[in-house]
Amino acid sequence: MTNDMIPIGIDEPFKFSCSKQVDCFNACCRDLNQFLYPYDILRLKNRLGISSGDFLKEYTIRHMGPESGFPVITLKASTSSNLECPFVTPDGCSVYDDRPSSCRVYPIARAISRSRETGKITEYYAIIKEEHCHGSKDGKTRTVREWIENQGLSEYNEMNDMLMELISLKNRLNPEPLDLASQHLFQTAMYDLDKFRSNIFEKGLLDNFEVDDETLNIIKTDDTELLKLACRWVKKALFNM
Repeated sequence: MTNDMIPIGIDEPFKFSCSKQVDCFNACCRDLNQFLYPYDILRLKNRLGISSGDFLKEYTIRHMGPESGFPVITLKASTSSNLECPFVTPDGCSVYDDRPSSCRVYPIARAISRSRETGKITEYYAIIKEEHCHGSKDGKTRTVREWIENQGLSEYNEMNDMLMELISLKNRLNPEPLDLASQHLFQTAMYDLDKFRSNIFEKGLLDNFEVDDETLNIIKTDDTELLKLACRWVKKALFNM
């Protein structure tokens, strides 16, 4: 199989559509090897109405990132011979409105670099060309910027970039493998949000972390704000920042 990555600017047009009318429909949901960001897990566990702990146990596999040294979570494929996504159906994705960012962005690939001096993020984009995907043959034409808006990617990108900042800090400040306690700290804060919240309000996890009363009240029910706080807490706990 030939796969190509073709660089593209954010305001350059490309052609792509995905629907049941395209003969490769659902093909990209097989042979699954899908990394999940913390925000992906947040959206999916809320969509399914289960706790983050239950979602991790039922739908994911934990690995160790060979480069980052952080725990990495991937989506567990179904037991079918095609290794299908557990949420795919003959009619498409059953969790479409809360599908992971890697599904949303396809057939675009996004990479970022962050300035150490200013913290400014620079984005880079490419078109992914894969033999199994025929969506570009007669697809709708739009720009990358329009695709980002159409697919609801802005919030995903913002949240995912927080994780990438942590990985960058880890690689720069502490390139050695994390000890087991630090691995557990990171995994709980970033992926098991319901347990992280419980540790805050039942075990006083933030007693030595500066956070105002308004934020504490918000994170009782707001998972997105809780994840943002978790990123700040991990920075302090692992890197004293």
